[in-house]
Amino acid sequence: MTIATTEHDSAGHHEEHPDLRVWGLLTFLVSESLMFGGFFATYLFFRSSTAVWPPEGTEVELFVPTINTIILVSSSFVIHFGDTAIKKNNVKGMQLWYTITAIMGAIFLIGQAYEYATLGYGMTTNVFANCFYLMTGFHGLHVFIGLLLILAVLWRSRIPGLYTAKNHTFIEMAEIYWHFVDIIWIVLFTLVYILTLF
Repeated sequence: MTIATTEHDSAGHHEEHPDLRVWGLLTFLVSESLMFGGFFATYLFFRSSTAVWPPEGTEVELFVPTINTIILVSSSFVIHFGDTAIKKNNVKGMQLWYTITAIMGAIFLIGQAYEYATLGYGMTTNVFANCFYLMTGFHGLHVFIGLLLILAVLWRSRIPGLYTAKNHTFIEMAEIYWHFVDIIWIVLFTLVYILTLF
């Protein structure tokens, strides 16, 4: 997961330093997990202390979110194919799989926008609606950032020799971030959508 990088000191000596970018990303994702954990804990608190949850008139639909979930979870496998391709020096393969992942991510965001437009209630309707929009919106922002990372990988991959089997840290970071987004969505989908059925 780490790649050694070479630097030259003033005397012209070579010094090997571990590439800690992936570990930096993982540290960042841990902090993001704590933030999402706070959202989830708050949601569960309100759910347990409210007689009717969600309140009447602010029910959620399952069809579009379920389709979105299938798309997003499937995209984790697709992006992994891209990472596997670059580890075999197959840049074209990586570009193909990352392009498909980007399309799937865009479809997810479009589906979420459609859901917002058809729900019939807003963020200030009640505490459930407030929690719903905050959590799904914050997650949607993370999907958008992940989509930008994937597009950046694709844009940079136009440079011959930039990504190889031995030099693909940025690709790996984009994949890790995307997996994080997927895992958070699975938890969010379970709490906000599935548990409302019970």
